[in-house]
Amino acid sequence: MMNQETYVKIKQLREQGWTIAEIAAETGFHPETISIRLKSGEPPTRRRVPDETLVMNAHWKQRIATLIGTYPRLLGISVHNKLRAEGFAGGYSTVTRELRAQRGPRFSPADRASMPIHTDPGEEAQFDFCDLSDWAERWGWPTPLWCFGMILCWSRWRRWWFTTSEDRHHTFEGLARFFDAAGGIPSACRTDRMGALGRSQGQRFVLHPPTVGFAAHHGVAITSCKARDAKRKGKVERPFRQLQETFLPEVELDGIPTDLADLNRRAELWLDTRVHAVASRTTGEPPAGRLDVERAFLSPLPRVRFDTDYVETRRVHNIVPFIAVDGVRYSVPPEILGQLVEVRRPVDADTFTIRCGGRTVATHHITSAVSPADIVWDSTHRAATEQIAMRDRTDRGRHLRLAPPPPVEPPARLDLDGDFDVDNIDLDARYGDGGELA
Repeated sequence: MMNQETYVKIKQLREQGWTIAEIAAETGFHPETISIRLKSGEPPTRRRVPDETLVMNAHWKQRIATLIGTYPRLLGISVHNKLRAEGFAGGYSTVTRELRAQRGPRFSPADRASMPIHTDPGEEAQFDFCDLSDWAERWGWPTPLWCFGMILCWSRWRRWWFTTSEDRHHTFEGLARFFDAAGGIPSACRTDRMGALGRSQGQRFVLHPPTVGFAAHHGVAITSCKARDAKRKGKVERPFRQLQETFLPEVELDGIPTDLADLNRRAELWLDTRVHAVASRTTGEPPAGRLDVERAFLSPLPRVRFDTDYVETRRVHNIVPFIAVDGVRYSVPPEILGQLVEVRRPVDADTFTIRCGGRTVATHHITSAVSPADIVWDSTHRAATEQIAMRDRTDRGRHLRLAPPPPVEPPARLDLDGDFDVDNIDLDARYGDGGELA
């Protein structure tokens, strides 16, 4: 299409005496087009296209503005996928042009250059927690929300596990789940100076005994970054930005997850399709393909999985069969009154078991909707306790009802008016034949 600059040029050439054929050969336009423009005496006007016929019309522009207004750092691919699901027929580049027009560049240049740290296959993995309690509050969840993230540094294969705490048990469970999913154990696992794993002593970070036991069980070195050097584990920190700016907004747009299991299921599917199957910008290869190579450099999994359950001991009440867990009283079989029992609860489980003498004697659902004075009864425990109580009451009553004494004949009454007869005493029968008296 002829623009203003071209129109001015052909007008000047015509005024200099050029023929229309010569101007057409010079500019590349058809002679008829040049003749029409010269006769009109004005440059061509921009073609007006009805908005409803445009691919990126006012409706989709407003929709993009709404999305980036709610999620300012949402990726272009996320916006494009959402619009396509709603009926948008345009391509990815059409969406990104409109995004740049409305939002501008998503990232600003770094203040200084940096060099990535090279790691060999199976050499190192990095892990950390990300606090997502603000998302849980937005979704109306009553519990906190944390994400345990871990990544193999060479292949860039990662896993996210959403949970309710960042304590030692959850950390061990997250590590064990990652090892199981990866199919092996790297030589070292790096994180920051987690108080759940150890304590800082100046520049040193000393692991707690349970952490040493976990590391020995898996044959892995658990190491930490130096003080004020969190960038050392940037390979796990950067994906957390993608987690909050891309994954969670997409999850919320598709429908708030119902529980942790639903959120973890969506995360696994999203990583497999949107991360592991796509070539990494750093390595140029999909992480899933590099994992197949790196798996040969990982140490084998232990034969027995590390025990990450919460385990405590309790003494059963010596009169009423119950134990207290988190301020709530739960029933146990009445035959273990006064015994020492083990309370075992898996991480993030809503039930716990009670064991006595190596066998499970009770299983309860965790609850907090009862008064501290009440007891959460198992129906079999209550029936057995009531039966024993009724039997003891009956036996106690039977002991209290004394049998009537045998009838005793009244002694012979002395007759004051005369004598009364008595039997002769047989001294030989009483004392035996002791011989003649001396």
